[in-house]
Amino acid sequence: MTDRSAATRPASADRAQTGSEVETTVAALRRAAALWPDREAVADVQPGQDTRWTWAQLLEETRRFAAGLVARGVQAGDRVVIWAPNTRHWIVAALGVQYAGGTVVPANTRYTGSETLDLAQRTHATAAIVAGAFLGAERIAELTTAAGGSLATATALRTIVRIPLDGGDTAGADITVVDITALQSEATAASIAEADARADAVTGDDVADILFTSGTTGKSKGVVALHRQTVAGARAWGSNGGLTERDRYLIVNPFFHSFGYKAGFLVCTLFGAAVIPLAVYSPTETMRLVQDEGATVLPGAPTIFQTILDAPDRAEFDLSSLRLAVTGASVVPVVLVERMQSDLGLETVLTAYGQTETMGFITTTTSDDDDVTVATTCGRAYPGMEIRIGDKGEILTRGEMVMQGYLDDPDNTDATIDADGWLHTGDVGEIDSRGNLRITDRLKDMYITGGFNVYPAEIEQTLARLDGVVENAVIGVPDDRMGEVGKAFVVRREGSSLTEEDVLGFCREHLANFKRPRAVEFVDSFPRNASGKILKTDLR
Repeated sequence: MTDRSAATRPASADRAQTGSEVETTVAALRRAAALWPDREAVADVQPGQDTRWTWAQLLEETRRFAAGLVARGVQAGDRVVIWAPNTRHWIVAALGVQYAGGTVVPANTRYTGSETLDLAQRTHATAAIVAGAFLGAERIAELTTAAGGSLATATALRTIVRIPLDGGDTAGADITVVDITALQSEATAASIAEADARADAVTGDDVADILFTSGTTGKSKGVVALHRQTVAGARAWGSNGGLTERDRYLIVNPFFHSFGYKAGFLVCTLFGAAVIPLAVYSPTETMRLVQDEGATVLPGAPTIFQTILDAPDRAEFDLSSLRLAVTGASVVPVVLVERMQSDLGLETVLTAYGQTETMGFITTTTSDDDDVTVATTCGRAYPGMEIRIGDKGEILTRGEMVMQGYLDDPDNTDATIDADGWLHTGDVGEIDSRGNLRITDRLKDMYITGGFNVYPAEIEQTLARLDGVVENAVIGVPDDRMGEVGKAFVVRREGSSLTEEDVLGFCREHLANFKRPRAVEFVDSFPRNASGKILKTDLR
């Protein structure tokens, strides 16, 4: 038999390997079911359950979910919120919404009911897929309470699809609540045919998803992404990591984030790798899954690998199946990269840089880079992307992974993407002679907690509503475990008895956990520049 290397095989074979002809998530799923019908696509082995689907089965689950949405009145172009942890249900929900011609609106699992309600209202979502009981909270009840008891009045929602995780009831929502399996059972020949027709009609220029990211104004912005942009990013990431259908990808990064979605299960859909979702991160459970499931790929924020390396029970697990780790989102110490290779036995460790506005992908290192390059730079631009340094050292990027724009926000869109198509990242950096990007500072005040972007302006606006607060400022401060955590500086109203616990308690009530400051310092006044702006550099 003739050995046909990658260098000599026809271009059509390369397209089949990378899915370069695919422009939509729907086409990617159908292609996976055709190429690898009997290979394992999903291994959902959360505590107390063991569900495994092939690619052919995942396609069928998705079709029936899409048909159920069709039967419930969800139209092509409708927005659908997903507020749930990493399980097989999230994958089916996202691909099912897109199969039915809709747009996915992921909600952070750490969000409060009021934060998720805001997403539903701003996107005019007609349906939501919600984890019923998760981490001790009934999410549908939280959403209903945030809406003042009437979701029908406060939103355009008409259906909630409930994912039962820890049991619980359907709560007191005043709109239809249907269990996910019940929704799929409502699929009929007619609704399946309609779902298939909608899937046929989805193009690369249709909107795939709207991911929300906070901005310097403190108001979150919805990043509108087309199918072709979303798929291009996933393809570039998977190609760089050399993923194949023989890989098994343990996804600890949340599906609501581009790291778990576009650099996660969508990559698997393009390259045929099995998805192993993890709903709640713990070092022990992660190591157990690596060992029991033979995971080969494990991306995550640096804190993920630090906690695994420092886990007292690490020696009890066989992690030798791992071959690839991808990290980023904060400074990566060289010693961490070295330990990931020596102590965890990883063949390849990569670092990367991206933003929600670029599908999560701007630059990356490669398997040929040395440890210092991997740890101290963000690598070179992905294929299809360009980078350059603009005014004040700001990093600019453009290419096929740049968003379509911000939802209903042309002013911010124009301010972020200039007339030549360059997206202004708000980060300051430099590019070395080999084209490697190094981030040196931030134009914005954003800091990163455990891999999550935190924007102080949003926290400051929340604290401004607390009685007794005259003025406040929030900065990121170093933390050994999380990379950075928030610290709030507060000027109290004269005569106020406001305490640190009062401030932290208010944050617990109104902000997701990763946004909450971990310390509060009361000050008499703030350092300011000539125009009156608070000098956060002095606070740091």
